[in-house]
Amino acid sequence: MNVTVERVENEATLKITAPAAEVNAGYKKAVQKIADQANIPGFRKGKAPRAIIEMHYGKEAVKQEAFEIVANKAYSEALNQEKLIPVSDPKVEESTFEEGKDMELTIKVTLKPEPELGEYKGLHVEKKEVEVTDEQVDAQIKDMMGRDAKMVVAEEGAVIEKGDFAIIDFAGTVDGEPFSGGEGKGYPLEVGSNSFIPGFEDQLVGLSKGDSTDVEVTFPEDYFVKDLAGKEAIFKVNIQDVKRKELPELNDEYVASKTEFKTVEDLRANYKERMQKAAEANAKAEYEHELIDLAVANAKFSVPEIMIEDKISQMVEEMKMSLESRKMSLDMYMQYTGLDMAKIRENQRPVAEENVKTDLVLDAIAKAEDIQVDMADVDAEIAAISAQHGASPEEVKKIIKGNGTMGLLLANILRRKAAHVVIDSAK
Repeated sequence: MNVTVERVENEATLKITAPAAEVNAGYKKAVQKIADQANIPGFRKGKAPRAIIEMHYGKEAVKQEAFEIVANKAYSEALNQEKLIPVSDPKVEESTFEEGKDMELTIKVTLKPEPELGEYKGLHVEKKEVEVTDEQVDAQIKDMMGRDAKMVVAEEGAVIEKGDFAIIDFAGTVDGEPFSGGEGKGYPLEVGSNSFIPGFEDQLVGLSKGDSTDVEVTFPEDYFVKDLAGKEAIFKVNIQDVKRKELPELNDEYVASKTEFKTVEDLRANYKERMQKAAEANAKAEYEHELIDLAVANAKFSVPEIMIEDKISQMVEEMKMSLESRKMSLDMYMQYTGLDMAKIRENQRPVAEENVKTDLVLDAIAKAEDIQVDMADVDAEIAAISAQHGASPEEVKKIIKGNGTMGLLLANILRRKAAHVVIDSAK
């Protein structure tokens, strides 16, 4: 078989010539395949001669089956021979296929990019030093105590602050006309919760019980009610009352009754230790992410649109599975948010493109560094997944095999090892 490849960036044209012997062998396989599936009176399956097959199904059907057999085999062998990795289905541009003659085949296909790596070792980005303050610890403890808080009426003349509950009557209009859902009475709105339209709650800060005001806002462009999306609205608001959370007293007695600790000091120390570890882990993850981003930015390549679209489809499928695990369907989510599939895919695009670029560069680094994945790596990965999901390694292996995702598992391990080349060599 003879193969020539013309490549323009990520698009390739393969010109393949297969010898007549391969074509003839393809015809024999095609006849046998059809015979094995055919129900022809007077013949057992697989025993009908070619003339009978062609009489019942037509010579063109036999030729088409033979072409698919020979062309698929030739295409697969051409990819292996030229070490090409396609990311799209092949498209046959031209073909000459006759029994007893060489097959001439021209195929166009999009190939996986081969990034031209830039600097990826010895990189430098700022590594943030983090230290949890006493004020941050106090804020976390205050949040915990908020679960035991009592709601009390604020003192006379108190002005609304963020965190207060404003008990309001409101009536909204767009272009002077009321709209469905735009009116409420005695509604308890937590100011600063961002549960109302952006800008609404901020305009209540500083008001007191008995005050009235006009709140002017603009509905977001992606608002779930399409008739209101992007529209300007005016809400007439009256403050019925102002209520605040009254926290319990923070003392050893409270701590002992509500937590595993005996004193306030022990509680603070535990919170600070956990928060410090979390902050350091986040800073480390951010530092490593920035290093990988720099390695990606230093490489030169273009990403085929089909790879981004495929990644978006994968992310949408993962989103669907996540919603279903929470007893919600994708259709319900779209109805609730007012998003359609086109908007969901558009929202996923930036992350999808970033992920594809990162994967391509890490694959290129793995190739440049001759990184290999061995069984010890696979066993460690499966053990980690098992521990995370509370399953046995055998159960995880069975699921991976059933889903056909072993290739993805190996790719993830390879890319993680490639990432460590970048991270471990950083200055």
